Amino acid sequence: MTKRLAIVLTAGYADWECGLLMATARNECGAETVILTPGGRDVTSLGGVQVKSAGAAEDADPALFDVLVLCGGTIWQSDDVPDLSAPVGRFIAAGKPVAGICDATLALGRLGLLDTRAHTGNYASQLKDVVPAYRGAALYRDQPQAVRDGGVITASGAAPVTFAREILDAIGLGSAELFDYLGMYGDEHRGATG
Repeated sequence: MTKRLAIVLTAGYADWECGLLMATARNECGAETVILTPGGRDVTSLGGVQVKSAGAAEDADPALFDVLVLCGGTIWQSDDVPDLSAPVGRFIAAGKPVAGICDATLALGRLGLLDTRAHTGNYASQLKDVVPAYRGAALYRDQPQAVRDGGVITASGAAPVTFAREILDAIGLGSAELFDYLGMYGDEHRGATG
């Protein structure tokens, strides 16, 4: 059965944060990526890419998808933060992974999901500064790679490679070949030789 990824993009989403995930899922893994947006409205990225929505993020159903992915962007720190508590709650209750990258980790923090799970984000104090109810500071991992714990995947905006890897692995699409392929995108961070 084909794996299906629900990718939530918002107005001002960060183009680079889910691009590798979507391309790899579709072209390397044969999965389907479905773009959902708050209210089902079409959105424009930070880079000006206009995206047509396939449906409302609020209606995301874990019976139809293998993972719910929240892409980062400017909205997560604005007064227009979408309320995605219902779909996130449905996925967690169904035992399906939920992932957030960059400022979308703030949404997971607001829902209390990071209070009891190891996680990461853009920087250590961001969650405490932006989400007053956040209680997971002791579980914060100050590292450049994505973190997966208890069905929740988090990453900084600078970690789209390991974010993609953790999501694809969590839904059963991981393999040594896939990880080698994704690893190529992180090669520029290795020290130069010669």
